Amino acid sequence: MTSRNNLHWAQINEISFVGGMRLLFSIYRVLGRWPFRLVLYPVIVWYVLTKPAARAASLDFLRQIKRSDPDAGISANWFGVMRHFASFGESILDKMMVWGGLFDMGKVKQIGRELLAENIAAARGGLLICTHLGNLELCRVVSRQSATMKLTVLVHTKHARAFNKMLAQLSPDSTLNLMQVTEMSPATAIELSQRIGRGEFVVIAGDRIPVSARPRVSFASFLGRPAPFPVGPYVLASLLQCPVYLMFSRRTRDGAELHFEHFRDKIALPRKDREQAFDALTADYAQRLQHHTLRAPLQWFNFYDFWHMPAVCPAPSKADHEPN
Repeated sequence: MTSRNNLHWAQINEISFVGGMRLLFSIYRVLGRWPFRLVLYPVIVWYVLTKPAARAASLDFLRQIKRSDPDAGISANWFGVMRHFASFGESILDKMMVWGGLFDMGKVKQIGRELLAENIAAARGGLLICTHLGNLELCRVVSRQSATMKLTVLVHTKHARAFNKMLAQLSPDSTLNLMQVTEMSPATAIELSQRIGRGEFVVIAGDRIPVSARPRVSFASFLGRPAPFPVGPYVLASLLQCPVYLMFSRRTRDGAELHFEHFRDKIALPRKDREQAFDALTADYAQRLQHHTLRAPLQWFNFYDFWHMPAVCPAPSKADHEPN
């Protein structure tokens, strides 16, 4: 399924919003969170008015939430969209606070961390499939504070270049465990295998299709509609032959939560009926993603037409390899 008006997530320009957040972070550092929020809403209004594709995607998502859970307290209208983008602004502030050393990490509750304990104790690594729900930066910092849990986060940094540059200005350590991966080459797979062999955990997103002209996807039901999900995490898991876990996060009134869940001891893809295997894995992942999304719907930050394939996926360009 494709949508003519749907951009690939990697084609969405983030620079203007990040620039606004840099100013708002300065306000927070001087005056605190409530003055930050007072200034945040005019920025959000401007962003919602000038970004029709993101606005439409948010509204579509909120309608799906309301259909899936009428008691969620979600308004599928302009007010709901404003709340959704305001939550996004709060999340970016939290990320900046994390790397600026201003977030109270003692208020981060880790649920299911014991599932990884045996692997960590034996210096065995694994694959963590994450999502764009909540704040992944919390897990990166938690891992940096632990002598026994090391993460390598696979990213497409061209899309997040402006934001990653801003985080690096707050803390040079913010880029130390990122690995740029646009395509999974044999050399990359070998490097990741070596890292897991050293007891590290590799983190890959399971809810955004790859940056490719012909992305490999599998469709699964998400909030009552079939949506495309990448099969790359499962291909990578089959190559690495390691335990696979899911990781979700969400902001709470008291701080934040990180949830770890066991997914598979290992993944072996059959030569025949491989697509059916992908469908089963994707369906299981989508079901857990839906569970956590319904718990914190306004912390779902995929502002594009999630349920359709983009009409044209971005092709690699010379600019992709030039320094920012």
